[in-house]
Amino acid sequence: MSERKTKKGKTAVYPGTFDPITNGHISLVERACALFDNVIVAVVGNESKSPLFTQEERYHLVKTSLGNIKKVRVIKFHGLLANLVKDYKACAIIRGLRAISDFEYEFQMALMNRKLVRDVETVFLMPSLSWVYLSSTIVKDVAANKGDIKSLVPSPVAEALRIKFSGAKGKKR
Repeated sequence: MSERKTKKGKTAVYPGTFDPITNGHISLVERACALFDNVIVAVVGNESKSPLFTQEERYHLVKTSLGNIKKVRVIKFHGLLANLVKDYKACAIIRGLRAISDFEYEFQMALMNRKLVRDVETVFLMPSLSWVYLSSTIVKDVAANKGDIKSLVPSPVAEALRIKFSGAKGKKR
């Protein structure tokens, strides 16, 4: 499969920083897979956000975490989302909403994307109720303070956070 082609069917793009990917993100991917034939998870290289993990690390963690979902393709992405959506001939952009506080920003982005790519819809999805409170920021805060995150993220992510916050490369406690 070439870099910019997907399998036949309706394709959606789910962009995000995924710093790191959480079980809430995975819940959204699973919901998107129920609606679309192909879901492209685009790991954004937005270094202005000062992510804890590099784009390469985030890409690897997302790919590892979603590897068993057949409809999903994980890519690295820099640039304008509207261009990516056009390149992959996607019909939708997936965005997650956890609370009303997410809506205003996401609504503005959806309107801008509609202006740039008129024939692409933004689909807002909520994670399952068990993950509605969860964010990457919360996970990083809990991990940084030595809290138990094993039920919040896939095991490779929990291990990567443990290593990142212990300052050790690959040491086991």
